[in-house]
Amino acid sequence: MSYTKQYLQKCQGLMEAVALQEDKILEVARLFANSILSGRMVHIFGSGHSRIMVEEMWPRYGSFPGFNPIVELSLTFHNLVVGANGQRQAMFLENVPGFAKQILRNFDLTDEDSALIISSSGCNVVPIELAELFQKQGIKTVGIISEKHSEVSISKRKDGLKLQDFCGIVLDSGAPIGDAMIQVENLDTPVAPGSTVGSCMIINCIKAELANLLTQAGEPPKVLTAAAIVGAERATELFQSAYDEHAHRVSRLYKKVGIQSYVSEKN
Repeated sequence: MSYTKQYLQKCQGLMEAVALQEDKILEVARLFANSILSGRMVHIFGSGHSRIMVEEMWPRYGSFPGFNPIVELSLTFHNLVVGANGQRQAMFLENVPGFAKQILRNFDLTDEDSALIISSSGCNVVPIELAELFQKQGIKTVGIISEKHSEVSISKRKDGLKLQDFCGIVLDSGAPIGDAMIQVENLDTPVAPGSTVGSCMIINCIKAELANLLTQAGEPPKVLTAAAIVGAERATELFQSAYDEHAHRVSRLYKKVGIQSYVSEKN
């Protein structure tokens, strides 16, 4: 069997793993719908390559407002690999205690919000601390991990706790230990990871179920849609209205943040 066929076969296994979590996915969609319908947001975070799932949720074609994508460049900027802004620094920073608190200091959070945190191992400090801080503020938090990989991985936190210890709902990407799924002949280390594939399937299943719930509630989402489907004029209208809605939602995250001033009092 070719390596392409092997990889696609492994991906079929990921699909089956996601399918077994349908009830949980619908539960997550209901949770997120409650936040979005109340005018609040779902906070999404991922460090390292988990950033991919944040961007998969919003903003991109087939997605809609209601999400606050928290993407810290210092934890996710991989392009240079080495040198200034290199990968070594990013991997170091995602395990610095206290960093998560500084991230959330920027937002005025309420218990109407909800959150989604992605971490394949569930073992890096910043994602874990974010989940812990959300939990302390009464914000229901969902985690996406690779269960088999996380089980055998060691938490970078001193107390040994992992992301799943602070999440009310935990979803599994289905990826194997070590993430990489293909063993190439005469190569002693596997290649071709699967967590991104499994996690992106979960993200889009949540998105589809959520779109249905919002529509049923009488608030159909403003979906970023290609002109090839709806025509240029309608596509532009959807993009502008979706971005405007996002701005209106985000403004509520800053209105009462931190130390109040005469500006905040008047508004």
